[in-house]
Amino acid sequence: MNSPLCTLAQPAEAAQDIKKSRFLCLAAPVASPDAALAFLARVGDPQATHNCWAYRIGQSYRFSDDGEPAGTAGKPILQAIDGQGFDQVMLVVTRWYGGIKLGAGGLMRAYGGVAAECLRLAERVPLVHKTEVDFELPFAVLAILKARLADFEADCLAERYGSDGASLRLALPEPRVAALAQLLADLTRGRSTLRRAD
Repeated sequence: MNSPLCTLAQPAEAAQDIKKSRFLCLAAPVASPDAALAFLARVGDPQATHNCWAYRIGQSYRFSDDGEPAGTAGKPILQAIDGQGFDQVMLVVTRWYGGIKLGAGGLMRAYGGVAAECLRLAERVPLVHKTEVDFELPFAVLAILKARLADFEADCLAERYGSDGASLRLALPEPRVAALAQLLADLTRGRSTLRRAD
C-alpha cells in the first residue's frame, strides 16, 4: 500500500553551492495554482540568473526551466516533489550563475538535488482527502449531531434551515463516512440518510 501523500507543515528552504553556482530552493504549501504562482512572484529573485519552479496540486502540475536548457530544471524539481511523496506544494529553485557550465546532466542533478534535499529536511504533514456528504435532519437532533462533528473530523460546509429541520453539507475523511451514516440513522430512527455530494 502506498504511503499517504504529505504537504509541508510550513515553508522550507535549502541551499547548495555547486561549481561556484549558488542554488536556493524555497518551498511552500499551496492549495491552488494561483497561490503557487503568487509564491513565485513573492520569492523569485529578479537579479538571479534563473528562477526555476514546479508545483503539484492533485492532478494539476506545472513547471518552468526559466531559460535553462529544456528539461534540465523544472522537470527534475517536479520529480523531486513526486519522489518525496508531496502534494499541494510549490518549489522555486533560484540559481546565481558562478561562471562554470554544469552541462545538462549537472543541471538536472543540481536542481533536482537541492529540491529533494529541501523536501527531505522539511516538516511534513499527511494530507487527508475529505468526502462531502449531504443530509437533512430534524431540529430536535441538530445540536446532538453538531456536538459530535469533532469525533468524525468533519467540517460543516453549508447549513440551511427549513420549517421542520436543517440541511447540512459536511466534509469528512472517507473512513468516517459509514460511522456518521450510522449515527444519523440512529438519531433519526432511520428517517434521515446520508448522500455523497458529487
